[in-house]
Formats: sequence, C-alpha cells, structure tokens
Amino acid sequence: MSALANQPFFKMNGLGNEIVVVDLRGAPDKLTAADARAAARPEGAPFDQLMVLYPPRTPGTDAFVRIYNTDGSEAGACGNGMRCVADIVFAETGKTALTFETRAGLLNCWKGAEPLVSTVDMGAPKFGWRDIPLAEEFRDTRAIELQIGPIDAPILHSPSVASMGNPHAVFWVDDPWAYDLEKIGPLLENHPIFPDRANISLAAVTGPDHLTVRTWERGAGLTRACGSAACAAAVSAARTGRTGRSVRVTLPGGDLVIDWRERDDHVLMTGPVEYEREGRFDPALFAGAPAS
Repeated sequence: MSALANQPFFKMNGLGNEIVVVDLRGAPDKLTAADARAAARPEGAPFDQLMVLYPPRTPGTDAFVRIYNTDGSEAGACGNGMRCVADIVFAETGKTALTFETRAGLLNCWKGAEPLVSTVDMGAPKFGWRDIPLAEEFRDTRAIELQIGPIDAPILHSPSVASMGNPHAVFWVDDPWAYDLEKIGPLLENHPIFPDRANISLAAVTGPDHLTVRTWERGAGLTRACGSAACAAAVSAARTGRTGRSVRVTLPGGDLVIDWRERDDHVLMTGPVEYEREGRFDPALFAGAPAS
C-alpha cells in the first residue's frame, strides 16, 4: 500500500502555483513516481508540486523535503513550495527561521513581517554548462545557441541558462503573452541540449527593477508561478545587464521579490502563500500503484 494512503495533506498555493504538502516525518516511507501521479489525479489532490516532509538527515535542519512533479519525476527545488512548507512548520514550531534540506542542498527560510509571507534562501545559482546541465559545452551561458522555428526567422532564440537546483532556460522577449507557450514549452523542455530536461521561461524587462515572466515547468507544464524560474530570470537579467540584482518579478499568479545577494551570491525569494483546504488521500487512489 502507498505511503500516501489515508495520509492527511494541506492543499496550498504560492501565487497560484498549486502545492500539496504531506508530512511523513512520523512514517518515513519513500514514495514512487506512480504514487505521486496517482495523488495528482482529479479525484485526489491535483498539484504542480507535491512537497513531502521527512525526518532531518543533517543535524540542525528541520526536515528533509522531497519534491515531486505532476508526472512523478523529482525536482531539486521549488521556491513556492518551500514557502508553503515553511509556513506550516512556522505555525507548528513557533520558530521564525528554519532550515530545510532538499536534493539541491540546504535552504533557509524566514518568517515575514506580514502573515503568510516568507523569504526563502534559494542558494547560489550555477552557470557552468556541466552544472546546469547542458549536453555540450558553452563557455558563456548568458546566451546559448538554441532556437526554435526557421533558421532565418526563429520564433525564440539565444536563451540565458542557469541552475537554481533545477535547469532553467530564459528566453528574452518583448511580450511573454505573444507566444503559444503550451505548444512551445514541451518541445524546448525535452530538447536534446537539456539531458535532464529544463524549465522554459519567457521573460520581458518592463523596468530597471521589474520583469514579467511566464514559465513552462519541467514535469508539470504551464504554471501560474514558478519560484525557481523567477529566480533564474532575475539572476539572468542581472548577469546580462538588463536589470540590477534586486527585482520584482510579475508572474501570472502575482509578484515575487528576488534579491541576488552580492556578498555570497545567494538568491532570496520573498512572496506569499495561501491555504486552500485540508484533506486525506483515499487509499483507492493508489490501487495498483507499485509499493513504496
């Protein structure tokens, strides 16, 4: 039987990024990809990311968090999801600062001055082609040779690429809404240049400290908000001289504030979360799913 059977969950969102949080710290069974896919079904708790809490692996941390996409694949980072997790643990512990461990490393979170607002330290971005990763060498990842459409009139071209714990490609455009991202996104997500697939964003600079971004999220599809994509767009904008290191990023679901801290290159993401409902997974969802 799946570890999710009969488990309670929180359905939340970060700017419309649909998040489900499950606490398995008391029964730390690993989930399968089939478990995650089953949980995301309409009769379950549909999500963009499933955030699963496990007991801490590293002394001094508050929990180890595994992150699952709708298709059952695991993600290394999810900024909106981490804010949701943090808000639950803030309320549980009374703490105002937390440290979580994910596949991408340690992430620090701080409770904001306003209710349901918090800041997540997403760590330092990586720009090396092997670290992102890319399938071939590019010495300058501020703009790589990648395009979609006719050679002499590409629809999109020359994205900035970076890793924020997961791979991102940011295409600079005048209007992110002028493209059929639902059609283009899957093609670029699965392009051979990205051996681990990639999150695909369309970003417009709308001011010296303001970006507008839409994202096709790896393993989840078109999303109203992707926190790590907002971070990738912000650092790529600063790295290419389009903006400074502190920007407001407007996503379809709302705004995030991204600060790329100079002293250690860490990226700080500040934004809200919202509780939608609580529930419990019906064991029937997981009938036939491989055992965890």
